[in-house]
Amino acid sequence: MILKAHRQHPRHWENFKYVYPVLSRRSHGISIGINVNPDKICNFDCIYCQVDRTTPATVMKFDLAVAEEELRAMLATDFSEHPPFDAVSKDKLRINDIALSGDAEPTTLKNFSSTIEMIARVKPAGVKIVLITDAGGLDRPDVKRGLEIMDAHDGEVWAKLDAGTEEYYRLINRTKIPFAKILRNIKLTAKARPVVIQSLFLKVRGAGPTAEEIGEYCRRLRDIGNIKLVQVYTLARAPMAGVEGLTALADAEVDAIADRVRRETGLASESFYG
Repeated sequence: MILKAHRQHPRHWENFKYVYPVLSRRSHGISIGINVNPDKICNFDCIYCQVDRTTPATVMKFDLAVAEEELRAMLATDFSEHPPFDAVSKDKLRINDIALSGDAEPTTLKNFSSTIEMIARVKPAGVKIVLITDAGGLDRPDVKRGLEIMDAHDGEVWAKLDAGTEEYYRLINRTKIPFAKILRNIKLTAKARPVVIQSLFLKVRGAGPTAEEIGEYCRRLRDIGNIKLVQVYTLARAPMAGVEGLTALADAEVDAIADRVRRETGLASESFYG
């Protein structure tokens, strides 16, 4: 079920610069996001991106000390007293994770490991640290140090994989980073800890991914190995990338991809609809 609050993912909260709460379907509760890229500069230019890059960023630099103050305040917040969360039953308002996400790619952050250290120090027991990543920077030495800290503090890597072939990857993710590097980074990361794969599929001018594309995608999943879960989803909010003719897959189409993942890879998969 999609609640009204599920459709609202603004990356701002009151007068905060970096920290914001989201009622997340994939987190199954409250996910506290930390926007470590407020400048909106990203290494991907995905056709489905919801970040408005036509307007200039109001904050250009990530300040770790300010982010810590905001995170501590956020963790002490009673969300049931704030709209739109006040319309949600309290059992759905538990804080499940603190996620590095926001307006661009978190692994481009220069002080990545220091940011992970801060979150690990501040977060309550039982709350996960989640890195939502396009995998382009998972090979950076400072990122690897941060991942080791995450491993010791209930961390999870949620890696983006929206394609099975180089051609489709170029169509959807629009980046100069080679597809082979993304696959290599995910595979090497998965050797050290289980990873979650996030995959958004959609229709471009009425056409979704072909059966052959999904077959190649499943082959990539098998090659990666050590995958905890595959999240198959589609458009839930309007993209801002200026590409015409982007629409969500039907629920049955999402389920068909998730079913094929289970059948051809043996991996657990979840469906999230538009």
